[in-house]
Amino acid sequence: MTVDLRTTYLGLELRSPLVASPSPLTGELDGLRRLEAAGVGAVVLPSLFEEQLTHDQLELDRLLETTADHVGEAQSYFPDLQDYNTGPWTYLDHITQAKRALSVPVIASLNGITPGGWVGHAKRMRDAGADALELNLYTVATNPRVGAVELEARYLDLVADVRAAVSIPVAVKLSPFFTALANFAMRVEEAGADGLVLFNRFYQPDLDLDSRDVVPRLVLSTSDELRLPLRWIAILFGRVGVSLAATTGVHTGLDAAKVLLAGANVAMMTSALLRNGPEHVGVVERELRTVMAEHDHDSVAQLRGSMSRMHMPDPAGYERANYVRTLMSWSSRAQVSPGQATTDEPVG
Repeated sequence: MTVDLRTTYLGLELRSPLVASPSPLTGELDGLRRLEAAGVGAVVLPSLFEEQLTHDQLELDRLLETTADHVGEAQSYFPDLQDYNTGPWTYLDHITQAKRALSVPVIASLNGITPGGWVGHAKRMRDAGADALELNLYTVATNPRVGAVELEARYLDLVADVRAAVSIPVAVKLSPFFTALANFAMRVEEAGADGLVLFNRFYQPDLDLDSRDVVPRLVLSTSDELRLPLRWIAILFGRVGVSLAATTGVHTGLDAAKVLLAGANVAMMTSALLRNGPEHVGVVERELRTVMAEHDHDSVAQLRGSMSRMHMPDPAGYERANYVRTLMSWSSRAQVSPGQATTDEPVG
């Protein structure tokens, strides 16, 4: 059985729904070439972060000022440039080189919530040759004086400003921590987004008791983390008119098939590629083709959304009613002898 893996994402025609999301692999040309050779449909470059732009400005101030310690305290917040993703100009050059080296679409990524400067960088990314932009709305709302309404308004203003400034497609990468995610997704679409990427994976810090420092702890995802984007893509499919991308937890062809069934246009991968190398794309593609053929799906277009909320006989399976069923499924499996203690009992 011939399986057609072609799909459309952000209005771009892709040869495969398997997309390499931001990672060190997409941050250098050799990794990009290996990913394309392995069969990815598109690549998303690492994000250009707001901290990088601030660092560059501080460095410029330091060089222009004669006072040696003019911004010394502020500079201490940022690592040396050689240890960091090296700022906008190197980033723009990377876009240009990637476009010259690859035949698949190249998607640039911006990380921040500040309008104004981001519009300028979005234009520069467009001019450097990016086929699309991904706005990575990665922030932790730690200020107790800033409420959800204000924060969401900032996000929507940013999306609208970037949309008005560039004609290339714009995707928005969201976190799952919005009180009314479905409503906010619709408002992001109304602000001009062409796609939603679900979800941003927040890396949680750890504590080092010896150094008394807050330290980063990078833990790669597993397939178990697929269920959060799977659920929300299934809920949003048919309710929003934008492209949907699943990210976090896509490691196998079965994982990719599931998010496509839920309604995703593409399945993005990072952790699986870091763990197994760029050539893992080919493994996932072969598995995806096998799963589709076994279930009589001959194209991504036929597969997509067929198990979304709108096509399920019991939509409650994606909603709160499934919570009770999940707890009951654990209880029905548990076999604890009388008097035997267990620490694995689920709690509400």
